[in-house]
Amino acid sequence: MRYRGMDHSPTTDPAPPGPLDFLEFAAARGGHLYKTAYLLTGGDSHLAEDLVQEALSRMFVRWRRLCRLENPAGYAQTVLVNTFLSLRRRRSSRERVTDEFPDLAVSDTDPVLRLTMLQALQQVSPQDRAVLVLRFWEDRSVEETASALNLSSTAVRSRSHRALGRMRAILGDAFAERLAG
Repeated sequence: MRYRGMDHSPTTDPAPPGPLDFLEFAAARGGHLYKTAYLLTGGDSHLAEDLVQEALSRMFVRWRRLCRLENPAGYAQTVLVNTFLSLRRRRSSRERVTDEFPDLAVSDTDPVLRLTMLQALQQVSPQDRAVLVLRFWEDRSVEETASALNLSSTAVRSRSHRALGRMRAILGDAFAERLAG
């Protein structure tokens, strides 16, 4: 029993000690998770905040089970690191915040060709599209592409071959001649 206020009337705690409340856990561990995320991101405070938010939201969904773990704080660290690693694998994670934008001349001499290629790319599978874009648009090596997509070099080579064949079939012979000529 404890006494509250000046009236000294006894009150009891509304909930017996038990599993941690998620908000209490997030408040207690959030700062530490942020520091770890800040280091993981190389000092990008905005990305660090996003990582912490993502990690905590993933834990919140499963909190009824996770609160019973012996070390939910350790689990939170693991979720944070795994979230960071999965983010690093995504192409969008390579974006960098900047306040300067380079003036780039548009060298699109044939907008019809560009649009046709984009439409053809939309017709191949996402994995094949990723291989084609990394290999031929970004001019990455087979090994770099394999690493980025978590594939073997052999898989990248065979996907490249199949995807190029599919693109040729989609574009047709007349279009292939236009590219060559």
